[in-house]
Amino acid sequence: METKMAMWREREEESSRMSHSMKVSSRSNKKTFTSSDDEVPYSDIFPIIPADVMPVKEILNMENLPRHGTWEILREIRAADEGYHRNKWTMFGNEAEKLEVGLIRSQRLLRTRVDKMALRKEAQKKASEHLEYLERLSQKVPDFAVPLRAHTVWEGMTVQLACVVEGYPPPEAAWYKDGKPLRKPEMPWNYGLQQVFGLNYLEIRRCSPDDAGVFKVVAKSPLGEATTFATLVVNSYKGATAGLDDSRYQASQQASFATTFPPTWVKEGDSLTLNCSFTSTLLPFQRDVTWFRDGTQLLQSCAVDMTTTNNTASITLSAAYKEHEGVYTVRLKTWDGILESSAYVYVEDASATVVGGPASPLLVQVSDVNKDYVFLTWQPPSADGSSPVEGYYIERCDLSQGQWVRCNVHPQKACHYPVLGLKEGARYQFRVRAVNRAGVGHSSKATEPILIEDPLQHSRTMTGQVRTPFPPTNIHACKLSDTYVVLSWTEPEPRGKEPLTFYVERSQDGKSSWEMASLDSVVNSPRFPIFDLVKGTQYCFRVRAVNKYGVSEPSEPSGWICLGKPQSVPTPPPSIMVFRDTDTSVLLQWQEPKDTEGVLGYYLYSSETGQRDWKVVNNKPVTNSRFTVHGLQTHKEYVFRVKSVSRAGNSDYSEESLPILVKAAICVPSAPSGITLLMCTGSEMVVGWRRPRFDGGDPVRSYYLDKREAGTEMWRGVNIKAVRERLTTVSNLTRGLWYQYRVFAANMVGVGKPSEASEAFLCEEWTMPEPGCPFDLEVREVRDHSLVLLWAAPLYGGRGPVKGYLLEISQGDQSDTWTAVNAEPVTDTYYKVSGLQPGQSYRLRVSAVNEAGAGAASLPSEPVTAQTSPDTKNIKVGVDDDGFIYLGYECDHVDDGSEGLWNKNYTEPIDAARAQADNKDGRTVLTFRDPSEEDLGLYTVEMSDDPSLSSSYLLTAEDLERLKELSQQVKNPLITLKSGWNVEVSEMGGVRLWLQTESLSDDAELRLVFNDKEISSTPHRTIQFDKAAGLVEVLMDRLGHEDEGSYTAQLRDGRARNQFTLVLVDQKFRDLMVLANAKRRDHERRSGPYFEEFLSWNVNEDCQVIIKCKVTNTTKDSTLRWFKDGVAMTQTDYDHPSGVSAITMPQVEKKQAGSYKAVVSDARGEDVSTLSLQDEEYDKLLQKLSKQCGLSAGPLRVQSTAEGFRLYCCLIYYISYLKTTWSFKGKQMEPQSRTRMGSNVHTVWMDIYNPTENDKGKYTLEMFDGVETHERHLDLSGQVFADALVEHQRLKQERVIEKNRAKVTKGLPDVVAIMEGKSLCLTCFIEGDPTPDVFWLRNEREIAGEDQFFITRESGCSTITINDVHTDNSGKYTVLVRNRCGSESVDVTVSVYKRGEVPPANAVEMGL
Repeated sequence: METKMAMWREREEESSRMSHSMKVSSRSNKKTFTSSDDEVPYSDIFPIIPADVMPVKEILNMENLPRHGTWEILREIRAADEGYHRNKWTMFGNEAEKLEVGLIRSQRLLRTRVDKMALRKEAQKKASEHLEYLERLSQKVPDFAVPLRAHTVWEGMTVQLACVVEGYPPPEAAWYKDGKPLRKPEMPWNYGLQQVFGLNYLEIRRCSPDDAGVFKVVAKSPLGEATTFATLVVNSYKGATAGLDDSRYQASQQASFATTFPPTWVKEGDSLTLNCSFTSTLLPFQRDVTWFRDGTQLLQSCAVDMTTTNNTASITLSAAYKEHEGVYTVRLKTWDGILESSAYVYVEDASATVVGGPASPLLVQVSDVNKDYVFLTWQPPSADGSSPVEGYYIERCDLSQGQWVRCNVHPQKACHYPVLGLKEGARYQFRVRAVNRAGVGHSSKATEPILIEDPLQHSRTMTGQVRTPFPPTNIHACKLSDTYVVLSWTEPEPRGKEPLTFYVERSQDGKSSWEMASLDSVVNSPRFPIFDLVKGTQYCFRVRAVNKYGVSEPSEPSGWICLGKPQSVPTPPPSIMVFRDTDTSVLLQWQEPKDTEGVLGYYLYSSETGQRDWKVVNNKPVTNSRFTVHGLQTHKEYVFRVKSVSRAGNSDYSEESLPILVKAAICVPSAPSGITLLMCTGSEMVVGWRRPRFDGGDPVRSYYLDKREAGTEMWRGVNIKAVRERLTTVSNLTRGLWYQYRVFAANMVGVGKPSEASEAFLCEEWTMPEPGCPFDLEVREVRDHSLVLLWAAPLYGGRGPVKGYLLEISQGDQSDTWTAVNAEPVTDTYYKVSGLQPGQSYRLRVSAVNEAGAGAASLPSEPVTAQTSPDTKNIKVGVDDDGFIYLGYECDHVDDGSEGLWNKNYTEPIDAARAQADNKDGRTVLTFRDPSEEDLGLYTVEMSDDPSLSSSYLLTAEDLERLKELSQQVKNPLITLKSGWNVEVSEMGGVRLWLQTESLSDDAELRLVFNDKEISSTPHRTIQFDKAAGLVEVLMDRLGHEDEGSYTAQLRDGRARNQFTLVLVDQKFRDLMVLANAKRRDHERRSGPYFEEFLSWNVNEDCQVIIKCKVTNTTKDSTLRWFKDGVAMTQTDYDHPSGVSAITMPQVEKKQAGSYKAVVSDARGEDVSTLSLQDEEYDKLLQKLSKQCGLSAGPLRVQSTAEGFRLYCCLIYYISYLKTTWSFKGKQMEPQSRTRMGSNVHTVWMDIYNPTENDKGKYTLEMFDGVETHERHLDLSGQVFADALVEHQRLKQERVIEKNRAKVTKGLPDVVAIMEGKSLCLTCFIEGDPTPDVFWLRNEREIAGEDQFFITRESGCSTITINDVHTDNSGKYTVLVRNRCGSESVDVTVSVYKRGEVPPANAVEMGL
């Protein structure tokens, strides 16, 4: 029974597994369960609660929770379990067997569908991950919400130092005193330290001076650290301050910003460094200097380096990109809070990769990361280049390969793009390039590396029993564009363990068929972009899941989906308004467009007015509707326009703003200073003060004075009506009381801040004999080595009138050491102080002097630095266009309405009857009406808005004389002459008389006078007048005797006039007529063929004489003939195309002298050219030829001969006209017994016979060509002489040997023919000393004494006789003679022929 049951169970289980594996599809409501090895999917909708927190039964009975299929299955299992326990003990018999079978089935059902332990385990895991996630969200760097506060207590008191620290994870706080840590075991007995819930406090009981110091708390966590400081000061009852000595007190002085960074410009890709410095060394709690960009704190990284030293801080970006543009802020902690300094950093576009290419996009962001898909967004560039941006190319880089690959074939128009086909587990970077008609621009900054992974990998439930996957759900379009659709869906639930891919199918509206949409790609993630959709057509999509077991049923179709409408670019912002800010910046403000949907920000553009050269202001979109534009040029006028930025692209340009002149916005003036009591009568005081340092951009128009009694707090106004001068009289005062004053300055903006209260002045009548103090000290004309000080005379004169003033100077801003400037008092109220050191700061003061002595000194002037400003200009003196003398002063940077204030001797006003001042466009001019000696003197000018812009000029008598002369010239001007009368003769014999002046106006007049009579144009004579060029011409086609005389041109142009005369008489006129007639005849001659170049001769470098000519205007019928002394010459060269004909003489001889003539002629006429090569011309030719021969001479050389030395010089050829002279050691040589001079065609030489040591020295050959002397030198001494002497001796010996050598002189022919049977006799004559030996050879073998051969040897000759010759005797016979001086052999060929034969033709026939 048990065996049958077991077999039945196995068959049932196997059948169940087979039936499940054979299914190819499943219903959407099929239920699956999770085994103990599988993971339960985590859902944000259906909560997962650990079982140890709430039992399953309680969970299943909750009615307010949403229901899922798993919950229903659990409820069925719970009901079955309860029924099983209720009927467990009532079953018996067959029912027990049925119960067993049911129990087995229930166990299998429980095992395959649900596992409570796995559910609890996964719930606990997800709850733990959720808590970690919440913990990460709540993490915060340490920060002191309540920092430590400084305390000052009495000795013996109790004090508590407390602070509150925040942060997560909770930071650990450590206490320090004077840099040393405070630990509980080591702390003094009276210290109590507690830390409760972020509250840290230190209680010090019974404080003593030893407890004073600097306390510090450092809070640390894994995210960073924070620090707070406080100083504790303990005062003893004796009044002493304990705890901090002088050095510690100085160290506790907090630092502030000394210098900060201005607005900065950096090119894209370059490094950027920002620096700031501090007024003193940073205190310990101030060393945590923080940097921010657009409000976001910057942290140390490989690309960002932040450095803080004792008194400086800096931040460096290794490479700046457009994303780094923005407002950079540095923060410094102080006792009172936080100091900030901010400036905008502009990132300029890098140089274009192609001419006219677009700039780089920016802010590339990656979102929706899946297993093979990401979605990219970016912002368009500010600069389109030479044409609008047409789209973008997206590039990706797999970091494992390091190569950038383009993702799209066609440019993507909008600033977003889905990227598919990525590799799971790989890290990618992405970047974008803009493209226009010119090409592709720079790439954007690459994104941070992105890990491509499944976002649901850690939260997915893996169900092991699922084979063929279920279909996906929730098919919809998550991204919609006018070019693509991105589909999204939810993975099937349950999913199974096997990896899933997906098939995407689509169907068009009106069709019932489905087609594969993902045919060419493998879809690994639940995202799929589709690009090939037709605009205006609706589609629905469905998806199938695929694993290794099969393909699921299709999902439920999506709703109808079609391509979206193209996203329209935004409209440009309206109402561009510009406001003044500083001297180099303006504030730009605009209204947002009506439709701001999709607007990411704004790009700004600037241009100088009228130039249309638009420049990008910002390369990162501004999100606000106002922006301060920096980097503008002061006093230049600019216009601006704005673009809206969106993902669809940039809008059109907005309308241009109104032009604005860049200058600082006006504001109220600063406070006056230096309040001084100038005089007191007992009931009245006269009070004066200095002008404000800064007038706010508008001149100070008035002052207001307040007073109060010393020791009181209430101020009362002195003047209700504004005071324009810098002094006022205060009346109704009480004698004997002390009064204080303060002053307000006002301009068109309003009233500024009050000055500091003056010192207390006693209201008491002045009776001292000395004068009062001068006042209103002002400095003018500050230069590197000098300045001018002005002041006002004292109001109180003392016992007598003021006789003069004494000046004192102090170097430095606070120095109390004063040095006298002038030894004797000066009477003027101005003085030029010289001898200053450039770059040094000075203060000056003045004392008035009367007969009682020097009075009190004035208040010191404001510190002034001796330095010439770059804007410094000097007064220029000159004469204007109307002839008036003027003094002019020009400033580059002045405000509108600024005027030049002219004075004489600094204080005397200009008499309006003698001179008038005019101001226009920053230039002020003082024009004199009728200058005379009364106008001589020192003239000064200063600008009303900036008195520091000042200058002076001393008008002297010499200047006035020179200017009056120049004025007279301007009032009665002369027309300037550029070129006086010129006479020219044309090629046709016409005469042109002309002169040229400066350019004249159209109203200029000409009057031409000839021999005191005005003339005009006639057929024979033409008069022309070009006013613009100032050219006067008189043209005469044929010059006659009636044209002799003087010509005068009288010119007038407005007030300017002048006249110019040409005298054309006597020899000058006759020469001109001859030249004109000659040129006329020459012109007539050229009507036919003529000589362009007449006959002439020259000597070339080869010492050849060439006679040539050149003809022109020839035809094919033209002929050219040569004649010499009337005889036609035939050997001539004529090149018809060039017209050149020549005769070449390789060597000149006397016979070649004569008269040469060339004639060119045709039917139109003829022309003749002659050349007389005789007498002087021939001598001239010889001289030229001699010169060329002398130039062709080579160096002087020595040649050894058997007789001695030969000194020689080689020439191309030598002629006798070239006179030669030899010199030895500077003395001319004559022919002697041992020397002989000579020459031939190519050589000039001198022989020296039997040379000796006396012949050593320098030899010179002089060749005189009739004009010049050509010299050649040879130093015959030393090794040169020794070598030549050795060679001479060798040649001499050889000649002796050659003379005595044995030789055959004559007698033997080369070939001899003889008939057979005859006798042959050969005789040769010999010479030699001693007498040579003679040998006869036959065929190289000596002939011995034989009967047939008979040899005789006599003095001077030798004979061989061959008797009865036969053919065997034919051959070569040789006679050899030899003695001790040498030998010689002669060959003779003997040919024996038979009777009847013909002997050889070249043989000498012999025979006896």
